[in-house]
Amino acid sequence: MSEHLVYSQLAGPAREPLLEETIGSAFDRTVERFPEVEGLVVRHQNIRWTYRQYREQVERLATGLLALGIEPGDRVGIWAPNCYEWCVTQYATASVGAIMVCINPAYRLYELEYALNKVQCKAIITATQFKTSDYLAMLEDLAPELSNCKPGELQAAKLPHLRTVIRMGEDRRAGMYNFSEVCAMGGEAERARMVDIAARLSPTDAINIQFTSGTTGNPKGATLTHRNILNNGKLVGDGMRLTEADRLCIPVPLYHCFGMVMASLACITHGSTAVFPSEAFEPGATLATVAQERCTALHGVPTMFIAELDCPGFSDYDLATLRTGIMAGAPCPVEVMQRVLTRMHMSEVLIAYGQTETSPVNHMTTVDDSIEKRVGSVGRPAPHCEIKIIDLEGHVVPVGEKGEICCRGYSVMDGYWDDPERTAETIDSDGWLHSGDIGVMDELGYTQVTGRIKDMIIRGGENIYPREVEEFLYTHPDIQEVQVFGIPDERYGEQVCAWVKLRDGATLDAGGLRDYCRDKITHFKIPHHIRFVEEFPMTVTGKMQKFLMRDQMANELAGGGA
Repeated sequence: MSEHLVYSQLAGPAREPLLEETIGSAFDRTVERFPEVEGLVVRHQNIRWTYRQYREQVERLATGLLALGIEPGDRVGIWAPNCYEWCVTQYATASVGAIMVCINPAYRLYELEYALNKVQCKAIITATQFKTSDYLAMLEDLAPELSNCKPGELQAAKLPHLRTVIRMGEDRRAGMYNFSEVCAMGGEAERARMVDIAARLSPTDAINIQFTSGTTGNPKGATLTHRNILNNGKLVGDGMRLTEADRLCIPVPLYHCFGMVMASLACITHGSTAVFPSEAFEPGATLATVAQERCTALHGVPTMFIAELDCPGFSDYDLATLRTGIMAGAPCPVEVMQRVLTRMHMSEVLIAYGQTETSPVNHMTTVDDSIEKRVGSVGRPAPHCEIKIIDLEGHVVPVGEKGEICCRGYSVMDGYWDDPERTAETIDSDGWLHSGDIGVMDELGYTQVTGRIKDMIIRGGENIYPREVEEFLYTHPDIQEVQVFGIPDERYGEQVCAWVKLRDGATLDAGGLRDYCRDKITHFKIPHHIRFVEEFPMTVTGKMQKFLMRDQMANELAGGGA
């Protein structure tokens, strides 16, 4: 870039045109190009399919769904950890124009009922259980009518729109179809109808609903189109320079954009192999998969990379085939990035940033960026995305000044499902999506994310950005992980609180940590409250839930805790 920016607004490169096709069309094209390349490997289910075999399985489910009466535009929920059925469902629903609804594997009764009813799911494809959640029992709790209805004919008082429950596994359950049973239902008539539907689908059709957790209120259903997520997956894959020779290890969950877009769709658009090590993240299984499958790429949030690096026997795994991957979902500590670059051989690891509402990536570093830029920023605006940083009045700020990050372009969602008010609060009349994140852009267009607007701590009139304090605390050799947030305080309005997880064998205490901070960071940034913890409350995708930490700490302090 020859000219330096003066104001914090920049459009990403647009040299290559966007894909103006459906997900099904893109998948078919890849199968035609690479029919015998491995398309899907799911190690914990002993699945190993070429792209040709993968498409055969997708078509079996797609025609089965048509036989059940699923129409274009109908919502079909998917509720499961990572598995081959999830992957097949993603492409089968896309090929018949049904809108796949990603349901968080951690949801319990209230959240499940809300999600299914909010978007009026007609069918749900579900695992039997996951961790401590008995999915089938929960569905039967919400819809006791299952015990007395024929499969596909549910009439439930609490779930008035749900007609069909499709369960994974081979056991029988009253009122439910088996996944394999549905895959065997389609015939020549359904196959012909599938082809006819595909010809009439539009890239701008809604194809996916992702529920965003948020910190307050009920989840919002971000509605994404073929054009949104297909292009985002392709452009992420382009950034990693994926080809049919690459094998991407995917320990991140499919129900989130990281898994289904930045991983699965990135592979599909480049003929690369998608490799799933386990149904949920396990550091040992991930490392073993990289080594045994000779993976060239690995995705993860920072907490995953930390767990892998600290996994017992880490040095026994041969990770030399690794080259690239994406680290996203949360800011990456400098120390962690340096270890990933060296000890995990990921010299071309990229940082990506965005929101579910932007499909999700709108910033990304490149393999040519310096280590400093990959560590100290989330990169520049992604291709075909325009970014600006604004102040509270909505004016674009000069470079170097903090403000809210806004995005405009192909990746911005259609809106929140059946929620025009909250959509209007997020996407303005000029098409800019307001992220709620605070960032600062430098003169070359690189953005550093410094926190959430709601996370900023105001202590005695001083604005404190938790990310800045966290970065410093990560330099302490005894600290494995740390989260900083504000706690209400009568005198100052807010005080800085730090939750700290120590490395094994470390003996650091609060006094020692404050001594370490003294004279190194401004006095008002030194944590006033320090708590040592074994784990943090976080979402399934590894995002820290600071609002839960804040509430818990505030309650403890109100009760006289330290």
